[in-house]
Amino acid sequence: MLNIRKATLNDVDALYILYMKHLTQHPPEQPQDIKKCVELLSVLIANPDYHLLVGESDGEVVSSVTIVVIRNLTHGLRPYSLIENVVTHSDFRNKGYASAMMKKAEEIAKENNCYKIMLMTGSKMESTLKFYERCGFDTRHKTAFLKWL
Repeated sequence: MLNIRKATLNDVDALYILYMKHLTQHPPEQPQDIKKCVELLSVLIANPDYHLLVGESDGEVVSSVTIVVIRNLTHGLRPYSLIENVVTHSDFRNKGYASAMMKKAEEIAKENNCYKIMLMTGSKMESTLKFYERCGFDTRHKTAFLKWL
């Protein structure tokens, strides 16, 4: 059973491990200073539009997803949302955890009256692309562009 909740400052070490060791889409950047991670996490947690969710199995953080609600002047002033950092510990994959995390993220978007959720992946793996399609995302309606800074 997966318990999904908002991240707290106590999750910083578990999130660090997830991101540095189990985020497989692209190699992580150089490890960050944990103190700086705690400082940033406290800012993110305080932002009501930033939802960093963790999934726990037997008390261990094994999955996470971030959904950010972005306020908007179009679409009847309805916000949209953006999903990032969908990651599950490699020992806990194929158990439905990422699907549960995505479902919870979608609930947050609906609760905030978002008219859409955007998501991009750097993965070219067929299994990853099919996973996002099963979650209801498609590649037909928008074209994504990315510029690294």
